[in-house]
Amino acid sequence: MIEKTKQKTLFRLVLIMLLSALAAGLGYVVLSLPTQAPGLSEQVTANLVRSGVSNPVTAVLLNFRGYDTLLEMGVLLLALVGVWSLGGIPEQRKSSPPGPVLDMLARLLVPLLILVAGYLLWVGAYAPGGAFQAGAVLAAAGVLLLLAGWRPGTRFSGLPLRIALVTGLGIFVAVGMALILLERRLLEYSPSFAGALILLIEVAASLSIGITLAALFLGGRPEVEPRR
Repeated sequence: MIEKTKQKTLFRLVLIMLLSALAAGLGYVVLSLPTQAPGLSEQVTANLVRSGVSNPVTAVLLNFRGYDTLLEMGVLLLALVGVWSLGGIPEQRKSSPPGPVLDMLARLLVPLLILVAGYLLWVGAYAPGGAFQAGAVLAAAGVLLLLAGWRPGTRFSGLPLRIALVTGLGIFVAVGMALILLERRLLEYSPSFAGALILLIEVAASLSIGITLAALFLGGRPEVEPRR
C-alpha cells in the first residue's frame, strides 16, 4: 500500500514537472516573438486570384493551408469518438421537459440560426465567414433544440448520423486524393475550379461541424435502433 502511494506521488511529481516545462517553453516562445513581423500577407495577396475566393482568410484555410483545416476536422471528429467511447447519454439529460419560454424561443430562433449559417457559409468566399462559423451557428441551433427537449430518434442515431458526421472530413479527403490522382499535390486546386471545390468542401464541413459540436454537447452516444 505504501509502495503504491509512493508510485502515485512520484508519477504526479513527474507529470507536474513535464507540464511546467511545457508551460515555460510555450511562455518563452510567446515572449520571444518579434513585436513586428512581416508575415505572409503579401504572398497571400499576390496569389489571391488563383485561390478561387477573394477573402484572404478563406484562401489560407481552404487552399494555401488546407491540410491544417483537414487535420482540425479530424481532431474534432476524434474528440467526439472519445466522448462516445465513454458510453451513452447521461440519464439526467435523457428527459428534460422544456418550459413554454424555452420552447417558443427554440421555435423562433432555430430557423433564423439556420438561415444565418447559410449566409455565413456563402459569404465566406469574399467576406468574414466560412465553414467553421456556419458550423458553429448550426451547432447553436442544435444545442437550443437539445435544451428544448428534442432528441434524435433511434432510427436516425445509427448510420445516418455517422454518415453526416464523417461527410465533411470524407469529402475533404476525397478531394485531396482525387487531386493526387490527377497528378497534382494534396489539396492543390487548379485556379479554374478552385472556387467550386472550396464551396463543396465548406458545405459538407459546415454540416459535419454543426452536428459534431451538438453531439459533443449531448455528452454521450445516442441510442441506436436495434436490428431485427
